[in-house]
Amino acid sequence: MISYLETRDFTKVQLQELFKSVGWLSANYPERLFKAMNNCETVFTAWDNNKLVGLINAIDDGELTAYVHYLLVNPEYQGLGIASELLRMLKEKYKDYLYVILIAENKPLIDFYIKNGFEATPDTQVMEIINK
Repeated sequence: MISYLETRDFTKVQLQELFKSVGWLSANYPERLFKAMNNCETVFTAWDNNKLVGLINAIDDGELTAYVHYLLVNPEYQGLGIASELLRMLKEKYKDYLYVILIAENKPLIDFYIKNGFEATPDTQVMEIINK
């Protein structure tokens, strides 16, 4: 049975294992990743007993806008509704904000977020600087 928490009871190793499971670059920086997760405004986690299997986090301005930064679920646990539940929890927390914004990087993700109430914004382009 999966349990959902709004706590930061994860370890660096648990975070790194989760991020490695989906092949994300952030896993290569466990110290920085741990610090980042402990410094953002919102983190919801999904657990299978003592195993961290999913996570969503957001950065917000305290009033108008929240940015969903990460939403990930260990591939062994995908398809069980964990991502949808984490997203539901986050949307509930930010229901009174004007905007909840995220970046969807491919068609399946776009479809997932649309299914969960998000709308694509026309005439926008994701911009970034990557400092490695």
